[in-house]
Amino acid sequence: MQAQIEDITKRSDLIKPETEITSEIFWNIKAYHGEENLLKIKAIDKNGIQYPVKAIQESENTSVLNVKALVDGKRLPIKLIVRGDAQYYPAKVIMDDGTLMDIKAITEDGQILDVKGTSKTGNIIHLRAIDKDYNRYNIIAISPIGDVMAVKGVKMMDTEVEAVINGVRIFAHVKSIPQD
Repeated sequence: MQAQIEDITKRSDLIKPETEITSEIFWNIKAYHGEENLLKIKAIDKNGIQYPVKAIQESENTSVLNVKALVDGKRLPIKLIVRGDAQYYPAKVIMDDGTLMDIKAITEDGQILDVKGTSKTGNIIHLRAIDKDYNRYNIIAISPIGDVMAVKGVKMMDTEVEAVINGVRIFAHVKSIPQD
């Protein structure tokens, strides 16, 4: 007996609709602490409207994923802002006009927790959601198939101001990277 193998001459012949991979994969962003449930991470505007926050995988490579807020059909950057006199670096969405939108974690009972860059190791800034008792929740990205990566601030330069985006001075970029 001989196996029935089709004569495939072009690589594109291997692509079948049932096996085609979409060009982008959206990873959910969550906060967690110990045995507690995963908390939602959302961008929240001044009117309290919540928007999704996602890590976006654009290829098979998952070593660094962009983390964006999905607001009214736009993908807006999330950055750690220069903190000034504040203790921590605030995580914010930068709108096209330079206004800022908060990034928050939301508990099951509706409490809203700040998301901040709390400490720095080399060029990595550790992002945490912080509750009223100062418990810190790690921020992670979860793929649709259950893979998990950390969400961190990443510095590319030694200066305090990494860049200026729409008039906003940023300290670090927010990315999803493999866990420590």
